[in-house]
Amino acid sequence: MDPALEVQAEPQELVPRRRPTQERSRRKFDALLAASRELLTEVGFESFTCEEVASRADVPIGTLYQFFANKYVIVCELNRQDLVGVQSELAQFNGKIPSVDWLRFLNSFVDHLAGLWTTDPSRREVWLAMQSTPSTRATGAIHEREFAEQVARMLAPLTPDTPRPRRKLMAEVLVHIVYSMLNFSVQDDQTHADAVVELKRIMVAYLQIAEQDSRAQAKRRQRREEREESARGQAGRQDTETDQAEEASAHSA
Repeated sequence: MDPALEVQAEPQELVPRRRPTQERSRRKFDALLAASRELLTEVGFESFTCEEVASRADVPIGTLYQFFANKYVIVCELNRQDLVGVQSELAQFNGKIPSVDWLRFLNSFVDHLAGLWTTDPSRREVWLAMQSTPSTRATGAIHEREFAEQVARMLAPLTPDTPRPRRKLMAEVLVHIVYSMLNFSVQDDQTHADAVVELKRIMVAYLQIAEQDSRAQAKRRQRREEREESARGQAGRQDTETDQAEEASAHSA
């Protein structure tokens, strides 16, 4: 049985056998991925074969297997490509959160991502293919967590008093929602614009609540610190009064 199809206790990330280091190999590697993306869009994952990929890329099948063990590894590499592209887009917006215009930033960024999905139908096909086996799903989850780490860092200024583990979870939730909704938005029977509007509503509501929670936590922390400071001051005054009383008693004696 293909290892990618096995149900493992801890499914492993599927990665290429090797990555090209020389220009000639890199061209072949890129040609295989481009042919894979084209074929996946045309025939879907079930009819997708390594032989057809090699034929379309005009590369010997042996060369394909030097890079990729099977078609599951190929689709995972396509998914990684898509992730890197989205991370690069997000990095261009870094620094715009927090600001008074963070809602405008969010609106602009979601529109930009939605445009990527409508202009490149292979993204949804790759995402669907990633759901095919335990190992591809596990690899997809690893990719999403990598993206979520970047999102969590960007959320930190917006939610400074939110505990880091919760912020990490929030980022993972946001990434999963965005990917799921964008792929939902390009279904054949779905109105893309309407789905994107709903995605924006979900994200705005979620982030507004997160921001409010962080502010509430900051206020609670401030009140706690004030109480502790007051308690320390009161204890200090009591110690002073005790010392003065003992000193007065000593003088009178």
